[in-house]
Amino acid sequence: MSNAFRLSFIVNGEPVETLIDPAKTLLEVLREDLQLTGTKHGCELGECGACAVLVNGEPVLSCLALAVEATGADVTTIEGITADGQLHPLQDAFADLGGAQCGYCTPGIILTAKALLDRNPDATSDQITEALSGNLCRCTGYLQIVESVQMAAAKMQAADPKVRRAGLQPGQGTTK
Repeated sequence: MSNAFRLSFIVNGEPVETLIDPAKTLLEVLREDLQLTGTKHGCELGECGACAVLVNGEPVLSCLALAVEATGADVTTIEGITADGQLHPLQDAFADLGGAQCGYCTPGIILTAKALLDRNPDATSDQITEALSGNLCRCTGYLQIVESVQMAAAKMQAADPKVRRAGLQPGQGTTK
């Protein structure tokens, strides 16, 4: 690698430094160099959302982003949303309600939904549908996907200590 670039960033909460070809996409670095295969190759045109990851908390189509653009960023892949060996509430809800069928699009959808719920824990079904409009699924009906996000939002709000301490019902008087 004659013109290698030293990429330093945070991936799933861990500092990473690696030499890459500066022409590689973030998708290629995550899958090929870092072996984080939960991020999927889809259309590689930015039209399907299967490659979505979070960069500084915002969904990014990793097939369109050069890896060098992630220098210093905090990148989260589907592998990084579990905590203490427990699935994220979105992952649980997708499994419980059939929001995932083949699972190929699911990582991108879950990460996009996570970004939405992180900024708007009370998202309506219309807001969920709009946020996920760039994620294509060919197996399920979108109804199960939206219901899965709604179920996860309710679980996340019920588990929020600020809600329990204040004696509020989930969604009342909380801001993030």
